[in-house]
Amino acid sequence: MRPEGEGGTEAQAKEICLRLLADRARSRGELADRLRRREFAPDVVDRVLDRLTEVGLIDDADFAREWVRSRHTYSGKGKRALAVELRRKGIGPDDAAQALDLIDREDERARAGELVDRKLRSVSLDDREKATRRLVGMLARRGFPPGMCYEVVKERIGEIDPPR
Repeated sequence: MRPEGEGGTEAQAKEICLRLLADRARSRGELADRLRRREFAPDVVDRVLDRLTEVGLIDDADFAREWVRSRHTYSGKGKRALAVELRRKGIGPDDAAQALDLIDREDERARAGELVDRKLRSVSLDDREKATRRLVGMLARRGFPPGMCYEVVKERIGEIDPPR
């Protein structure tokens, strides 16, 4: 076992980062965490990450925009859940806020509606209250605002099964 702070050379740290970046885009925070786990010295981590940022291989603002676009579109995540994910990825508040601003309220509402429509195919409306709770819970877990969750579910259920 190596003494603390002696995880390897800059060249080794750079090689690890390049291998990780070849797999998918990553934030500076993610790369720093990986290098720290491998016990690289903090100054080595900083120098390598500064150089990769300088040459454009690390760009947290671009990473955040792409992450938000992808996760909102393909995973159906709301802004709250995306904000938590960006924070976990080490994205700063300014970059996160700019990325999250790309999703407006109508985009979020439309995506919530799509998710409810898809889920309604497999949910029984025999017990409307139970179906409403399940659908609202599904949207809430995905990070959509509580009021919006209820409005969208109520609207979509009303379209399929009008109240009697």
